[in-house]
Amino acid sequence: MAKRGSSIREIRAEENLRSKVEGSLAAAIISGELEQGELVTVPALAVKFAVSATPVREAMLDLEKRGFVEPVKNKGFRVTTVSEQDLLEIVQIRTWLEAPAMRIVADRLRGAPTDHFEALADRIVATAEHVDFKGYLAADTSFHLALLALTGNRRLVETDAELRRQTRMVGLVGLRNSDELRRSAQEHHDLLALLSAGDGGGAERLMVHHIRHARGWWAGRIESDDGVD
Repeated sequence: MAKRGSSIREIRAEENLRSKVEGSLAAAIISGELEQGELVTVPALAVKFAVSATPVREAMLDLEKRGFVEPVKNKGFRVTTVSEQDLLEIVQIRTWLEAPAMRIVADRLRGAPTDHFEALADRIVATAEHVDFKGYLAADTSFHLALLALTGNRRLVETDAELRRQTRMVGLVGLRNSDELRRSAQEHHDLLALLSAGDGGGAERLMVHHIRHARGWWAGRIESDDGVD
């Protein structure tokens, strides 16, 4: 039986199996539920998902193309490792792109309806409370990409989406039921409040702090007020 909050669990027959398996495995890898360097096999995963081996094998091949896993001859697939330098570069680029963009978003969102964003922020908080990492990552990505879309720059949105796909939050699983995870989730509501008030500077500063979690809490590290240890 899958653990509470596990991304790897039985998939209903009516769902798109290959897509659902890939999404669940990607979430498990990004969150650290499947650890970097861990060896996984198609038969074992098929049992956990309660599906045949075919959609699992197809999903693993898709994940290989995305760089999430690498094949190990006659054994299965190994979860690839994202180096400290890789993560640093990803976080730097996201900070350079996302944080300043919040000033533009604040201008566009000032006084505008925010129901859609509030619903996404609520979902982030709820999935954090229910230890649903797959749901948390999906809602978090939807929230931030929807905000960036308000800039009107499609390439910015696509670039950020790709950077998020490359990010590994290997310490996220260790944050289950923690104050850090709840605080990270609440920051989405805090960001939305600043944007709605037209406080672009405040939103930019909060976004810098929020992105730092990728090298702090979400990487299994203690954070300090002046940056990431």
